[in-house]
Amino acid sequence: MENQNQRSNEETEIDLAELFWVLWRKLPLMIAVGMFTALLAFGGSKFLMTPTYQSVTKIYILNKQDNSSANVTYNDLQAGTQLVKDYSELIKSRFVLEAVIEQLNLPLSYEKLSRKVTVSTPADTRVISIAVTDSNPVTAMKIANAIRETASTHIRNVMDIEAVNIVETANVPTHKASPSAGKNTVLGGMLGILIVAAIVILSHLMNDTIQTEEDVEKYLGISTLAMIPLNEADSKKKKKKYKKQATSGK
Repeated sequence: MENQNQRSNEETEIDLAELFWVLWRKLPLMIAVGMFTALLAFGGSKFLMTPTYQSVTKIYILNKQDNSSANVTYNDLQAGTQLVKDYSELIKSRFVLEAVIEQLNLPLSYEKLSRKVTVSTPADTRVISIAVTDSNPVTAMKIANAIRETASTHIRNVMDIEAVNIVETANVPTHKASPSAGKNTVLGGMLGILIVAAIVILSHLMNDTIQTEEDVEKYLGISTLAMIPLNEADSKKKKKKYKKQATSGK
């Protein structure tokens, strides 16, 4: 039993070594394909993909109970954190987004505008961040500020709160949020290398032909007695000899 386990482990190591050397021999091809796909990803990011910009505004919602007592307990903070999720749902509600669409006269439906809006809360805070992504940086800023103003009124009408304070107004973004040419270039190069490596490994594993003396001993379990060397010059001479014999016979 132990011998069988040792043999299986040895065979596994031999297989891994073979795969390594197969990939090593194909390394120039893998690098070439990786560089080609990296260039394709870079060109697509620069010339084919539309750049988008993200504008962010932040608000802080003050509950009435926050001013009722000078001592705020941990449970109060936990309750406030849970309420932040409710506020996030109100910000992205149909009422707020459709009001913004009408206010700014946007050529968008509620569903399309909802996909452009992201509401998040930094860890361990009650600050709500409203981010809007659009191909036009000025439009992204206008939408973010309009959502903040409309949502503030809507939240005050729906929830029993003291006020909605502005932490940060949205500004015109100067740097694009996506696509990232550098990131896409690296991912494209890695994808090309992985595809070539997968093809090489599959072709090697599916190739069951006997090619070397080691293959005979490994797969057939027999030892070779001798090998007959045959170089290309000898094979060409034999082919020419056979052709002459065939023509003379005719």
